[in-house]
Amino acid sequence: MRRRLTAPLAAVALSLPLALIPAASASAAPSDKPQVLSSWTQTSASSYSAWNSARNNQGAWSAYGFDWSTDYCSTSPDNPFGFPFQTACARHDFGYRNYKAAGTFSANKSRIDSAFYSDLKRVCAAYSGAQLMACNSTAWTYYHAVDIFGVAPANGALDSRPQTA
Repeated sequence: MRRRLTAPLAAVALSLPLALIPAASASAAPSDKPQVLSSWTQTSASSYSAWNSARNNQGAWSAYGFDWSTDYCSTSPDNPFGFPFQTACARHDFGYRNYKAAGTFSANKSRIDSAFYSDLKRVCAAYSGAQLMACNSTAWTYYHAVDIFGVAPANGALDSRPQTA
């Protein structure tokens, strides 16, 4: 009987340090953080949905150290003419803030801005007729504003906009 218990107990005792090693390094961001960030900042609806799901469950992603702060559409209306652009602006902020923190903003800015425009167009797809035209025109204006004015600050700051939760 003693031999039958010795082997399983030894296996548990030897595996315990291995189980504790990942816990010790939990404060460091996981190595797949760049891939996760990239997957959440694509132009597709599935990328948007995955990001929004994670945003609604931020605690599950806390080990990644993402910056979820947003000021939504900055100084522009969050819901211009009643079009709900607020969440698209939040994802855009997410992309800008996290790529700036990673030091890879310049290489990803164009895609983040394109994803923003795709998100806005998906909002507009819920409308028809004159409302659709007005929404698409507003989306185009918002996109061009970030395309032209959304740049990394020259002073090295992460973002010149207020960091609100």
